[in-house]
Amino acid sequence: MAHRTDTVRLRGRRWWRELGWRHVVGVVTIAYCVLPLLYVLSASLNPGGSLTGSNDLFRTVAGQNYADLADGDFGSWAMNSLVVATATALGTVLMGAAAAYAFSRFRFAGREATLTGLLLVQMFPQMLAFVAIFLLLLSIGDVFPVLGLNNQLALIAVYLGGALGVNAFLMYGFFNTIPRELDEAAKIDGASHAQIFFTIILRLVAPILAVVGLLSFITAYGEFVIARVVLQTNDRFTLAVGLYQWASDERNAPWGLFAAGAVLAAVPIVVLFQFLQRYIVAGLTAGSVKG
Repeated sequence: MAHRTDTVRLRGRRWWRELGWRHVVGVVTIAYCVLPLLYVLSASLNPGGSLTGSNDLFRTVAGQNYADLADGDFGSWAMNSLVVATATALGTVLMGAAAAYAFSRFRFAGREATLTGLLLVQMFPQMLAFVAIFLLLLSIGDVFPVLGLNNQLALIAVYLGGALGVNAFLMYGFFNTIPRELDEAAKIDGASHAQIFFTIILRLVAPILAVVGLLSFITAYGEFVIARVVLQTNDRFTLAVGLYQWASDERNAPWGLFAAGAVLAAVPIVVLFQFLQRYIVAGLTAGSVKG
């Protein structure tokens, strides 16, 4: 009987050592992530407009803050963010896929050096160059006003330039997993490189395209520093810049309205993530199988 008790105790210790502690870490992590979200949601439903008044979660539940959003510029900010983020995501996917296909399938002088250069450039965050970006757009605006300051197209161009390197390198690993025999068979049938790329390759690399598009959308949707430098007027602001205007005065900020705007701003990201989640695991792992 004692031997059986000792065996059960050892099994319990082994379970705790191998699995039990992971459950504790998981519960703590979930609580750490969920509690701030519940606090913001509670603040958005509190008509008092004070964060300190939301310490008791969901003590007051009303939709006044969400109704007040319709009276301001939140709608135009949301539309601007969606336009910029969608255009950036689509452009990043197309440009990155084209670059990755060229690096994966073609052999040309400077190929290895260019790949290494793309990787090294990504070591420096884009926000370090915001002064240079400001001066560059200021000069370009004198010649091409549509690409100057306070234009969404200029902001999209800046985002595309910053995202091309890392995404092309990420896609490059995934493209290498596609057998070259498919390209050769298509060439025998008379297909051009463009036909191979658009009708065969892009369908096979759909997981990495979804991942890159999702990451690019999220980055452009919530980016603040570059957007604040490029966009100058209230009607051109994105959500990140517009919501910052509400929260800039900490003492008199409409925190309830800010929380309601933050909750609604998160909806497109959640919806897009749910729509693309079946591609995410495959897209993030398959490219690491073959370099």
